[in-house]
Amino acid sequence: MFSELSAQKEGSSLLRGPDSEDAGPVFERASPAYSPRTERYGLGDRSFSRQYAHIYAARLMHMRPLLADRARNKWGSNAPVKKLCDLETGEQCCIVGTLFKRMELQPSILKEISEEHNLLPQPARTKFISETDELILEDELQRIKLEGKIDKDKCVTGSVIAIYGAEKNDGKFTVEDFCTADLPLQTSRPALSSDRFVLLTSGLGLGSHNADSMLGLQLLVDMVTGQLGGLGEQSGAATISRVLLAGNLLSQNTQDKDASTKAKYLTKKTQAGSVEAIRLLDELLLQLVASVPVDVMPGQYDPTNYTLPQQPLHRCMFPLSSVYPTLQLASNPYEANIDGVRFLGTSGQNVCDIQRYSSMDSHLEILEETLRLRHLAPTAPDTLGCFPFYQKDPFILDECPHVYFSGNAPAFQSKLIKGSDGQEVLLVTIPDFSSTQTACLVNLRTLQCEPISFTAFSTDEDEESEMNVSH
Repeated sequence: MFSELSAQKEGSSLLRGPDSEDAGPVFERASPAYSPRTERYGLGDRSFSRQYAHIYAARLMHMRPLLADRARNKWGSNAPVKKLCDLETGEQCCIVGTLFKRMELQPSILKEISEEHNLLPQPARTKFISETDELILEDELQRIKLEGKIDKDKCVTGSVIAIYGAEKNDGKFTVEDFCTADLPLQTSRPALSSDRFVLLTSGLGLGSHNADSMLGLQLLVDMVTGQLGGLGEQSGAATISRVLLAGNLLSQNTQDKDASTKAKYLTKKTQAGSVEAIRLLDELLLQLVASVPVDVMPGQYDPTNYTLPQQPLHRCMFPLSSVYPTLQLASNPYEANIDGVRFLGTSGQNVCDIQRYSSMDSHLEILEETLRLRHLAPTAPDTLGCFPFYQKDPFILDECPHVYFSGNAPAFQSKLIKGSDGQEVLLVTIPDFSSTQTACLVNLRTLQCEPISFTAFSTDEDEESEMNVSH
């Protein structure tokens, strides 16, 4: 067991063993260089008076030259890159545009209103794709219906792609091939001399009254702060240089989505539950930030703005932990350099939305698809709430990350992918901790990722295997 020295040295801490106050093993936690890169996700003037068409126009204008170069590299420099207004029937050419998928099952406010008039309500669905869906490509002036060699079920609205084929006499464009922007250029990682880890977790789900979840969460905190295990585990805990909490810190149970139909006393109880969950979160953060730097991202159920990009949680909600300089309240999406390793990710809303409106089920597959599209949230603002940006689309990926993650996934998955220009990216789906009792550790030196799990009840052998982290 540890007793912590409260020596703060630019975010580092010393961990001392219990043999005596002046003697015993002392472990100094690694203190990585850290620089946040979230300026692009700041909202500034929060005006919702603009039309959302501007963000699509900015997205297409930014992506068109990238995709035109990709198209020439793939289909030859002789392949003409045209706009829809210049199309000629039967001519083989390349078109760069934004996909739009017309979906009969897509939720509509008009269908929701029809329920109030006792008409047939729309059935509850987890996916909204159907055989009647139509795929359309549009640019600044026109749109055209697509058919041919392109999987309409996998595609989602808002993706900017390049297609190759010809317009037929029926007015539809027959696609022979298509391409995405693929991975952007990447800065090289520095060579680290020793293992340093960043712990990623999400979906703490505070306020759910789940005793097993709270026990696992406290075990996680004790492991990070060095209160768990023997000297080997304690020295291993000292190599965890940073903790990242990727959204949904509060449980869905703390939300008040039916305030207009609930009785007032029920509404007050729900609000009180949210306040109590924030107080509990502050106490847990206090244990962490006294020992290790912590980045806190908001998520779908947390008290901040609903639309992306979600702004950092306010410091006034954390009177205990906010006095520590090691607490970093971050935005969603999150972007930062940790020891020269560029982290980029979200709390999972973008991945879950694409899962609903496409045939893709694997969060890891969706994560790779958004990276190859060079866009964090292609379905925003169509089916995913986002701020109406006017002159830029901050979700476009101009630089390739080294670690690309998504929070609140049903299970842990990781994959190392390589790009054509030597890029190496670690994809990580961070599991929902309240349901899986699992977090994950990313090694900054090797870009390897491993899960770490905690259970409420297990044998001594199981407990040792699940709570001992090998580095």
